[in-house]
Amino acid sequence: MFLKLFNNKLINIRRIIIAVLTLGFFIFLYFFNQVDKVELVNQKGTEFSKAVVEEVVKDNIQEDGSRVGNQQVRVRMLSGSQKGKLLNANSFSGYLYGADCKENMKVIVSLSTSGNNYVASVYSYNREPIIYAFVALFLLILWAIGGKKGFKSAIGLIFTFICIIFLFIPMIYKGYSPFLAAVIVGILTTIVTMYLIDGLSIKAISSVLGTVIGVIIAGGTATAFGYFAKISGYNVSEVEELIFISTKTNLSVGGILFAGILIASLGAVIDVSMSVASTINEIYDKNPDLSNKELFLSGINVGRDMMGTMSNTLILAFTGGAINTLILIYSYSMRYNQVVNMYSVGIEIMQGISGSIGVILTVPIVSIITSKLLTSKSTKGLYRGKL
Repeated sequence: MFLKLFNNKLINIRRIIIAVLTLGFFIFLYFFNQVDKVELVNQKGTEFSKAVVEEVVKDNIQEDGSRVGNQQVRVRMLSGSQKGKLLNANSFSGYLYGADCKENMKVIVSLSTSGNNYVASVYSYNREPIIYAFVALFLLILWAIGGKKGFKSAIGLIFTFICIIFLFIPMIYKGYSPFLAAVIVGILTTIVTMYLIDGLSIKAISSVLGTVIGVIIAGGTATAFGYFAKISGYNVSEVEELIFISTKTNLSVGGILFAGILIASLGAVIDVSMSVASTINEIYDKNPDLSNKELFLSGINVGRDMMGTMSNTLILAFTGGAINTLILIYSYSMRYNQVVNMYSVGIEIMQGISGSIGVILTVPIVSIITSKLLTSKSTKGLYRGKL
């Protein structure tokens, strides 16, 4: 009875500590994001507001079904300074901007006003409801299939998103090292994700340590690759815009590429870390008499099956991001020496290889850590590795 009360008291203390830390973190994020951004483009009098198409005054569809020029439409503003008013607007026929407007279609209108004069154009479809609907569907499916752990995984995913938007990006904008920012965010999100999934356990501790080391290895490999291949963060396609921003802010352009590789590798390394640690923990739970070496070899054997699939996942993910470049290379029949020495190709190879090396080396690292913790005298005998 006394032991039960003591355990309940510990649980309550832990919950209070977690609540205080969570509140403190979000208060920190609030003040950390109080940034006076440098105005790079004059946006005075410009807004992007929701509207609905009331009438297509002049269409631009041709006899063959194509669209040339722009549509002239009348829209009713649903938000912004002109809310409730009927305005005339143009909708340009473009692949990135504009929309094929029809009556009752909800759109986003780019509105520039000066006194009583205005210029309105349809910027795009209003995709916000669809985006939120599919995000909600994803989270519900994760919860429904994963149960309690699925719900906790959804919370972990939301926390990761918050850290990327409200911690990682502001850190880079303020001039912090992109590599350091990626490491901090990676460690923080890994700790929270693992704790949510499995609590404070040997499995979670092993996964956190393995993930952090694996991601740093991926980042270090990418840095070495870039050094010897003469590839830097200044060789990306958006470098002109980034350099322009850096002249107005403290942005460190050179490290952004390698920070991105760390973030991109994080998910795969977390997956491998937790899978290997969980497998070793389950094996030990069924047979506590296994030695440190036997547990380690079990983790390696399981990890070998994962190495190929997870490395393949990373390579395919980066290849998918470069598919437009590959199509252009194929269509223009570029020569081998031209292709293999292109910056864009080198960057994609660097990302895929460095991430895969991080995944591969995570397997023995997690196997060593988990087997050592499970068989050490201070933790041996704990049920399912729970601390």
